[in-house]
Amino acid sequence: MTRVLFVCMGNICRSPTAEAVVREFARRAAVLALEVDSAGTHGYHAGDAPDERSIVAARRRGFELSALRARLVEATDFERFDLVLAMDSAVLERLRELAPERHHGRLRLFLEFAPGLGRQDVPDPYYGGEAGFEEVLDLVEEGARGLLEALSGR
Repeated sequence: MTRVLFVCMGNICRSPTAEAVVREFARRAAVLALEVDSAGTHGYHAGDAPDERSIVAARRRGFELSALRARLVEATDFERFDLVLAMDSAVLERLRELAPERHHGRLRLFLEFAPGLGRQDVPDPYYGGEAGFEEVLDLVEEGARGLLEALSGR
């Protein structure tokens, strides 16, 4: 069983989108030995559903986010998850501050699994319009494909 945690700042836009997309892609590919979850580095929205704009954009592409709830990353996450994937460089830096040094090897940027995109960060769509949520989905779908390909090669 491989366990992957996706992390953004508030856990209401990018990381729950990544969780849902990877879960669905893994289901379609019949990848049974994969557990996914998401969390945030800040607890602003702990217990809340994902941003409605994320839910709507994802649903149009066949991904369901509505049952997910935001949570704060916990110390035990660094023990429990094999990969802790940050949605941007600032989140990765915060995770390096939070994680014990012995677990730093588990911390990576999500878009490392989509090198063809030529970018490192999934931008936060929170303060923008609908196009930002579509861009997040485009990037996350590419990252999800690369991640599942990498994990199947293990």
